[in-house]
Amino acid sequence: MGDRRLRQRWDRLREAAQSRVWPLPTAAIVAGVILGVALPELDRVLDPIVPEWLGALLFAGAPDSARAMLSSIAGSLITVTSLTFSLTVVALQLASSQASPRLLRMFASDRRVHATLAMFLGTFAFAMTVLRSVRSADETIVDDTGFVPRLAVSVTFVLMLAAVVTLTLFLAHLATRLRVETMLRDVHGETTRTVRALYSEEPPTADAHDLPAEPAERRLTLATRSGFLVGVDRTALRGIAVRDNLVISVDTAVGDDVVEGAPLASWWPRDPMEGPRPDDAEATQRIDAAIARAHLVEYERTSVQDVGFGIRQLVDVAVKALSPGVNDPTTAVHALGHVSSVVGDLVSRPIPSTVERDDDGLIRVVGRQLDLEAMLDIAISGPRQYGAGDLEVALRLLRLLREVAWRSIHPELAEGIRRRASEVLAAAETADRTRTEVVRLTAARAAVLDALDARWPVPEISADS
Repeated sequence: MGDRRLRQRWDRLREAAQSRVWPLPTAAIVAGVILGVALPELDRVLDPIVPEWLGALLFAGAPDSARAMLSSIAGSLITVTSLTFSLTVVALQLASSQASPRLLRMFASDRRVHATLAMFLGTFAFAMTVLRSVRSADETIVDDTGFVPRLAVSVTFVLMLAAVVTLTLFLAHLATRLRVETMLRDVHGETTRTVRALYSEEPPTADAHDLPAEPAERRLTLATRSGFLVGVDRTALRGIAVRDNLVISVDTAVGDDVVEGAPLASWWPRDPMEGPRPDDAEATQRIDAAIARAHLVEYERTSVQDVGFGIRQLVDVAVKALSPGVNDPTTAVHALGHVSSVVGDLVSRPIPSTVERDDDGLIRVVGRQLDLEAMLDIAISGPRQYGAGDLEVALRLLRLLREVAWRSIHPELAEGIRRRASEVLAAAETADRTRTEVVRLTAARAAVLDALDARWPVPEISADS
């Protein structure tokens, strides 16, 4: 239990750090200032004993030359940093207008963008800090001669060369990031990692629900802020329930939007004779506050515990591509291919129990189980509504259902897959279709039904082909 809780906290911290631009550049600035102070002092100690061959490689100019070099490097790095930031903003605008606003997270969490800004700003801070230690003979205090930190200036030059290489790599990376295929690949990979982290391929152990009867009135825990539920600490909820002899029901699914003051969870004493009394306002407020803290509510969804968010991002790209302003059904078909892979991976895994028990085997927490029908609905409804008029999109939707039907290990999904295949066919047939197109659509729906019966017919190859 402790390991899982620690892992959940680590995942949330990592997600928070990766989705923000400032942590790594800020750390680089601090490191640059510290090194800019320490390295000139080290220069004073090492300069008399530096070997001649090494001294020949170090900066050998006068104080004025050192100042000019450091000032030039610092000024150019600020200019390049502004260029980098501007290019990143352009990339964000393109991603928002051409793909989906929800993909902005992927750019904000791009580690190469973070590293590039850190390289430029860290080198700038280092150069400016070293600059303050350069002194001419007529600028020094009594009994001191001019000082040029040769090692520090040489390191600044090396960092400048590294910054130029970093800029080149960043431009190449940005050109790749602007491709919609790269965006889809990144969302696909992130969502697949979430699926495999949350849902094992191993069958769950049998867990008969001996849930005690709910009382006529349950205590409702209200949300203390608005946003999206991005995670539930079930281990913390279990501790609360054991401490106060409660049963806690998580009534909100991860990914749902939450409104301040609306019910978030509910609880009741497992034994009415031992639990907190209804008139004990202090105890009920303490329990409500602890339960609310175990529900992590943020202003935007994340993929740490939310599989539906990744599917939604992929579907958004498909729907955006089908809009009249973009009109790119090929991108929609590619996006649906990624959706099929993610949903297929999800339905091929057993859904683990969301029940938390105490050491005596008594149920303490009942969580919301993943709704596979809802995931399938996210994958199909939008593209069906906006893209059924395009033959290739309609065929890809039916092929998606066929692939999901083939991979699914959940018999209860069969009826939903069958119904959605009929809905896609009906929506596609409302468009002006040729007889050949109707035959292809009907055959694609029949292939879905075959997959539900564990059949995958191989297309016949004519003798003329």
